[in-house]
Amino acid sequence: MNTIFRKSMLSVAGLAFAGGVFAGPIAAHAANPVDVKPVAVAVQSTAPKPQGDQSHITLNDEQTANVKAIIAATKKAGLPERAAVISIATSLQESKLENLGHLGDKNDHDSLGLFQQRPTSGWGTPEQITDPAYSTTAFLKGLRQVDGWQDMALTDAAQTVQVSAYPDAYAQWEQQATDLVAQHWNS
Repeated sequence: MNTIFRKSMLSVAGLAFAGGVFAGPIAAHAANPVDVKPVAVAVQSTAPKPQGDQSHITLNDEQTANVKAIIAATKKAGLPERAAVISIATSLQESKLENLGHLGDKNDHDSLGLFQQRPTSGWGTPEQITDPAYSTTAFLKGLRQVDGWQDMALTDAAQTVQVSAYPDAYAQWEQQATDLVAQHWNS
Protein backbone atom coordinates (compact mmCIF):
# COMPACT_ATOMS: atom_id res chain seq x y z
CA MET A 1 0.00 0.00 0.00
CA ASN A 2 2.87 2.30 0.78
CA THR A 3 4.29 1.70 -2.71
CA ILE A 4 0.92 2.41 -4.38
CA PHE A 5 0.50 5.63 -2.40
CA ARG A 6 4.02 6.75 -3.26
CA LYS A 7 3.50 6.04 -7.00
CA SER A 8 0.23 7.95 -6.95
CA MET A 9 1.85 10.96 -5.30
CA LEU A 10 4.73 10.90 -7.77
CA SER A 11 2.25 10.76 -10.65
CA VAL A 12 0.32 13.74 -9.31
CA ALA A 13 3.55 15.67 -8.73
CA GLY A 14 4.76 14.80 -12.22
CA LEU A 15 1.52 16.00 -13.78
CA ALA A 16 1.63 19.23 -11.80
CA PHE A 17 5.22 19.81 -12.88
CA ALA A 18 4.50 19.02 -16.53
CA GLY A 19 1.43 21.22 -16.47
CA GLY A 20 3.43 24.07 -15.03
CA VAL A 21 6.19 23.69 -17.60
CA PHE A 22 3.74 23.68 -20.50
CA ALA A 23 1.23 26.15 -19.14
CA GLY A 24 3.84 28.53 -17.77
CA PRO A 25 5.15 29.77 -21.12
CA ILE A 26 1.66 29.89 -22.59
CA ALA A 27 0.32 31.78 -19.62
CA ALA A 28 3.25 34.18 -19.72
CA HIS A 29 2.58 35.06 -23.36
CA ALA A 30 -1.14 35.43 -22.79
CA ALA A 31 -0.78 37.79 -19.85
CA ASN A 32 -0.14 41.50 -20.19
CA PRO A 33 3.56 42.28 -20.49
CA VAL A 34 5.16 43.25 -17.21
CA ASP A 35 6.92 46.59 -16.98
CA VAL A 36 10.32 45.54 -15.70
CA LYS A 37 12.44 48.19 -14.00
CA PRO A 38 15.93 47.76 -12.63
CA VAL A 39 16.04 47.16 -8.92
CA ALA A 40 18.27 49.45 -6.89
CA VAL A 41 21.02 47.57 -5.14
CA ALA A 42 22.22 48.90 -1.81
CA VAL A 43 25.95 49.44 -1.76
CA GLN A 44 27.47 49.06 1.66
CA SER A 45 29.79 51.88 2.64
CA THR A 46 33.10 51.12 4.27
CA ALA A 47 32.63 53.96 6.76
CA PRO A 48 31.23 52.86 10.10
CA LYS A 49 27.66 53.87 10.82
CA PRO A 50 27.14 56.41 13.60
CA GLN A 51 26.35 54.90 16.98
CA GLY A 52 23.24 55.83 18.91
CA ASP A 53 21.11 58.96 18.77
CA GLN A 54 22.69 61.80 16.84
CA SER A 55 22.83 65.48 17.80
CA HIS A 56 23.08 68.44 15.45
CA ILE A 57 23.72 72.15 15.88
CA THR A 58 23.55 75.00 13.39
CA LEU A 59 27.01 76.49 12.89
CA ASN A 60 27.87 80.16 12.76
CA ASP A 61 30.76 81.62 10.73
CA GLU A 62 33.31 81.12 13.54
CA GLN A 63 32.36 77.48 13.98
CA THR A 64 32.51 76.88 10.21
CA ALA A 65 35.95 78.50 10.10
CA ASN A 66 37.04 76.12 12.88
CA VAL A 67 35.75 73.14 10.87
CA LYS A 68 37.87 74.32 7.94
CA ALA A 69 40.89 74.80 10.22
CA ILE A 70 40.52 71.24 11.56
CA ILE A 71 40.27 69.86 8.03
CA ALA A 72 43.31 71.88 6.89
CA ALA A 73 45.38 70.64 9.85
CA THR A 74 44.28 67.06 9.16
CA LYS A 75 45.32 67.33 5.50
CA LYS A 76 48.63 68.95 6.49
CA ALA A 77 49.27 66.02 8.84
CA GLY A 78 48.69 63.67 5.90
CA LEU A 79 45.76 61.93 7.58
CA PRO A 80 42.55 60.75 5.91
CA GLU A 81 39.04 62.15 6.15
CA ARG A 82 38.21 59.74 9.02
CA ALA A 83 40.72 61.59 11.21
CA ALA A 84 38.95 64.87 10.43
CA VAL A 85 35.58 63.30 11.28
CA ILE A 86 36.90 62.11 14.65
CA SER A 87 38.50 65.52 15.30
CA ILE A 88 35.38 67.50 14.42
CA ALA A 89 33.09 65.21 16.43
CA THR A 90 35.43 65.57 19.39
CA SER A 91 35.42 69.35 19.08
CA LEU A 92 31.64 69.39 18.74
CA GLN A 93 31.40 67.55 22.05
CA GLU A 94 34.11 69.49 23.86
CA SER A 95 33.33 73.04 22.73
CA LYS A 96 30.59 73.00 20.06
CA LEU A 97 33.43 74.05 17.71
CA GLU A 98 33.99 77.29 19.64
CA ASN A 99 37.55 78.25 20.49
CA LEU A 100 37.00 78.66 24.22
CA GLY A 101 39.23 80.78 26.38
CA HIS A 102 39.29 80.66 30.15
CA LEU A 103 35.71 80.41 31.42
CA GLY A 104 36.32 81.35 35.03
CA ASP A 105 34.34 79.23 37.49
CA LYS A 106 32.52 77.50 34.62
CA ASN A 107 35.82 76.16 33.29
CA ASP A 108 36.74 72.51 33.69
CA HIS A 109 40.08 73.01 35.44
CA ASP A 110 42.21 74.88 32.90
CA SER A 111 40.68 73.42 29.73
CA LEU A 112 40.88 75.67 26.67
CA GLY A 113 40.26 75.79 22.94
CA LEU A 114 38.34 73.62 20.51
CA PHE A 115 39.24 70.36 22.23
CA GLN A 116 39.22 71.59 25.84
CA GLN A 117 42.89 70.71 26.18
CA ARG A 118 44.73 71.56 29.38
CA PRO A 119 48.11 73.29 29.63
CA THR A 120 48.76 71.50 32.92
CA SER A 121 48.28 68.16 31.14
CA GLY A 122 50.98 68.93 28.59
CA TRP A 123 48.85 69.92 25.59
CA GLY A 124 50.70 73.23 25.17
CA THR A 125 50.55 76.80 26.36
CA PRO A 126 47.21 78.62 26.56
CA GLU A 127 48.17 80.54 23.42
CA GLN A 128 48.96 77.32 21.55
CA ILE A 129 45.86 75.48 22.70
CA THR A 130 43.62 78.34 21.56
CA ASP A 131 45.17 78.22 18.07
CA PRO A 132 42.86 75.89 16.05
CA ALA A 133 45.69 74.58 13.86
CA TYR A 134 47.92 73.84 16.84
CA SER A 135 45.19 72.24 18.96
CA THR A 136 44.06 70.06 16.06
CA THR A 137 47.64 68.97 15.37
CA ALA A 138 48.05 68.11 19.06
CA PHE A 139 44.82 66.10 19.01
CA LEU A 140 45.90 64.29 15.83
CA LYS A 141 49.28 63.49 17.37
CA GLY A 142 47.41 61.78 20.20
CA LEU A 143 45.12 60.01 17.74
CA ARG A 144 48.08 58.62 15.77
CA GLN A 145 49.33 56.98 18.96
CA VAL A 146 46.11 54.97 19.28
CA ASP A 147 46.65 51.56 17.69
CA GLY A 148 43.91 50.82 15.18
CA TRP A 149 42.13 54.16 15.50
CA GLN A 150 41.11 53.96 11.82
CA ASP A 151 38.90 50.95 12.51
CA MET A 152 37.62 51.93 15.97
CA ALA A 153 34.24 53.34 16.77
CA LEU A 154 34.58 57.12 16.74
CA THR A 155 33.75 57.45 20.43
CA ASP A 156 36.43 54.91 21.39
CA ALA A 157 39.12 56.66 19.33
CA ALA A 158 38.18 60.10 20.69
CA GLN A 159 37.98 58.86 24.26
CA THR A 160 41.39 57.22 24.08
CA VAL A 161 42.90 60.61 23.21
CA GLN A 162 40.72 62.83 25.38
CA VAL A 163 40.15 60.68 28.49
CA SER A 164 36.78 62.32 29.16
CA ALA A 165 34.49 61.80 32.12
CA TYR A 166 31.79 61.12 29.50
CA PRO A 167 33.42 58.57 27.19
CA ASP A 168 30.35 57.79 25.08
CA ALA A 169 29.36 61.39 24.41
CA TYR A 170 31.46 61.75 21.26
CA ALA A 171 29.30 59.29 19.30
CA GLN A 172 26.34 61.67 19.11
CA TRP A 173 28.27 64.01 16.80
CA GLU A 174 29.48 61.48 14.24
CA GLN A 175 26.84 62.14 11.59
CA GLN A 176 27.22 65.92 11.69
CA ALA A 177 31.02 65.60 11.65
CA THR A 178 30.82 63.22 8.69
CA ASP A 179 28.54 65.63 6.84
CA LEU A 180 30.84 68.60 7.57
CA VAL A 181 33.90 66.74 6.31
CA ALA A 182 32.03 65.69 3.16
CA GLN A 183 30.98 69.30 2.61
CA HIS A 184 34.35 70.97 3.24
CA TRP A 185 37.10 68.41 2.51
CA ASN A 186 37.50 69.43 -1.14
CA SER A 187 36.65 73.11 -0.78
